[in-house]
Amino acid sequence: MSEKITSGKVVGLTYTLKNDAGDTVDQSQPEQPFQYLHGHQNIVPGLEKQLDGLEVGTEKKIAVSPEEGYGAFDDQLVFRVPAANFPQEVELQPGMQFQSEGPQGAMVVTVTGVENDVVTVDGNHPLAGQVLHFDVKVDSVRDATDIELEHGHVH
Repeated sequence: MSEKITSGKVVGLTYTLKNDAGDTVDQSQPEQPFQYLHGHQNIVPGLEKQLDGLEVGTEKKIAVSPEEGYGAFDDQLVFRVPAANFPQEVELQPGMQFQSEGPQGAMVVTVTGVENDVVTVDGNHPLAGQVLHFDVKVDSVRDATDIELEHGHVH
């Protein structure tokens, strides 16, 4: 009998993540399955929920809604800020990312526009508001160590 994915298990996955346009936005490294601790919010909730109970060797296509992925797109996380707020030696380009302090603490913002002395930044996760399309294969399932369970992630 094959091991099943349950809370407290370390799971090894081979995966490809695509957006709605079918573009690959992330994938596991060849011959190096991605490992996470199941039931400890190490991955997006919708994916974790769909993996629960699967056995080693299972291959599955999983669609995760924005609400169970990286959240809905929030217009309030798009800001226009003075270019002077950025390091002066950096030539600002759309797509650049910076760490910033937001109302809820540290956040990563992505530059989406540069116009004269004003920079538009987006604090949403790049995949916010998008359905996530995972193609997964369960490669391994093992019991987590006491330290992994205590720390809430794989060592």
